[in-house]
Amino acid sequence: MGNPLIMVGFPKGSLEESTIALFGKAGWKITKGSRSYKPSINDPELDGRFVRAQEISRYVEQGFFDCGLTGYDWILENNSDVVEVCDLIYSKATTLKSRWVLCVKEDSPVQTVKDLEGKRIATELVNVTKSYLEKNGVNAEVEFSWGATEVKVPDLVDAIADITETGSSLRANNLRIVDTMLYTNTKFIANKAAWEDPQKRRKIESIAMLLTAALDANNKVGLKMNLPKSNLPRVIAALPALRKPTIATLSDEAWVAVETIVDESVVRELVPVLKENGAEGIVEYPLNKIIA
Repeated sequence: MGNPLIMVGFPKGSLEESTIALFGKAGWKITKGSRSYKPSINDPELDGRFVRAQEISRYVEQGFFDCGLTGYDWILENNSDVVEVCDLIYSKATTLKSRWVLCVKEDSPVQTVKDLEGKRIATELVNVTKSYLEKNGVNAEVEFSWGATEVKVPDLVDAIADITETGSSLRANNLRIVDTMLYTNTKFIANKAAWEDPQKRRKIESIAMLLTAALDANNKVGLKMNLPKSNLPRVIAALPALRKPTIATLSDEAWVAVETIVDESVVRELVPVLKENGAEGIVEYPLNKIIA
């Protein structure tokens, strides 16, 4: 067995399990011990390491990794010169973009970013926060926070810059959002030299295509059913299909088989409509990938 073609940087921490699950849906089984940074992958062309997402863009730029998954926020924070191959909008809990926000205590007199002039702000995203303040003409002290940032206001700092998906954790800590600095999501990135290598680029593009296809399938399901041919126009009108549904004639020419892909969220409203129009043998099935 030769050396692996591609070295991948996988995010360790909050995105770790969801990343392993995403690669699993895309066709790559990744296994690792609880204390191991080196995974086993069922593809001899792939090797990788689990490191903090904050560091991955630097290692990709430097060429230790050919490609990797990290947040857009950390690409900006590290000022990394990498190829952004595709967006992969997922997290440990949702498929929403996250955002970095400036927060203060609920009873703070600070109402706008301008009110932070001369104040102290704690954050892990130091460079981006400084750049944001500079663009707004605000001179404030920005210090690096090693974690538990939300507990530092108001005793240690006047405000924090923190990441949130829903804002629920901030509200639970009696914090109020003053402004949004940045929207971010996971990106699949590549080293520039690796991207110029035809063999590596093909593999990286294949990984990107299958990861995107797996994400696209997350909230969709397949539906198939038999129904009277005479009711087909009404059923087609009711189907919010990804593409035009597949229709096949059955041995009884008065009936047809219909198959389509729909958002999982609409199935509960859709099935009664299908039944009203004579559909029988309705089967809902999960999808691993949708490749456009």
